[in-house]
Amino acid sequence: MLLHLVKRKKILNSIISIGDYQAFIDEIFHFAKSKIPSYVCFANVHMIIEAYHNKTFQKMINEANLVAPDGRPLSLFLRLSEGIKQDRVCGMDILPDLLKQAEATRKSVYFYGTTEELLKIIAQKAKNEFPALNIVGYYSPPFRALSEKEDEAITEKIRAAQPDLVFVSLGCPKQERWMAEHKNKLNACLLGFGQAFKVYAGVEKRLPKWMRNLSLEWAYRLYLEPGRLWKRYMYTNSYFLFLAIRHLAIQFFQRHHRVT
Repeated sequence: MLLHLVKRKKILNSIISIGDYQAFIDEIFHFAKSKIPSYVCFANVHMIIEAYHNKTFQKMINEANLVAPDGRPLSLFLRLSEGIKQDRVCGMDILPDLLKQAEATRKSVYFYGTTEELLKIIAQKAKNEFPALNIVGYYSPPFRALSEKEDEAITEKIRAAQPDLVFVSLGCPKQERWMAEHKNKLNACLLGFGQAFKVYAGVEKRLPKWMRNLSLEWAYRLYLEPGRLWKRYMYTNSYFLFLAIRHLAIQFFQRHHRVT
C-alpha cells in the first residue's frame, strides 16, 4: 500500500517514480513502519540503458516499490518530455537523511555489500553522527557468485537481525537483482545505494554542486576509474542521449500533428 505521495512516469521503457524529495523519504519510512517487503532503486542513465537492453532487468526495475530519479539527466528528461519539474533524488544525498530519520523514528538499519573495511567506517561514522541510531549489523559478502547454501545462510543472518531498512551496495545491476530476489525473504525495505557508500564513508569525494547541476558526476567517476568505466560511460551516455532526442522528436511531431 502506497501513501500516493509519489506517482510514476516512464523514461524510455523504465517506470520512474516522481514526487518531491521529502515524499520519497516519507514513502520509504511508510514501507518500514508498515513492515512491507519492498525495494528501492536509485536510477541513473546506466541503469536505464541496462534496463532498455535487458528485459529481465527491466522487469526488476519496473517492479520496484520506488525508482528514484538519481541522475540529473533523468530529471531533465522528465522536464522536457512531461513538463514535470522533478527533484533529483540522489542516493548520496538521501542516505544520511534516511539515517537521521531512522534515528528519530527508532527504525533499525543494516548495511550489506562493499568491503568489511568500508562497512566499519560507515558504521562508525553513522554512530558518531546519529548516536541513538540502531545499527543491527553489517555484512560484506564474497566478491563472487554465492552458492545457494551460502545465500541462505547470509539471508538468515540478516533476517535474524530484524532490520527495518537494509542499505545495499553491490553495484548496478547486481544490487538490483539481489534486492528483487530477496524482497520477500526479508521483512524490510531494501535500498540500492551503490557508490553512495564510498561517498558517505569519505573514501570518495563528490563534485561541487554547480558541477553536479551540469550532470558532470559521470566525468568525475570516469576520471577516478578510467579503465573500468570508460566504455560504460562513453556508450551509455551517448546512447541515452540518442534515445532521448529521438523520443522528444517523435513526441513533438505527434503533438504537432494532433494540433494541426
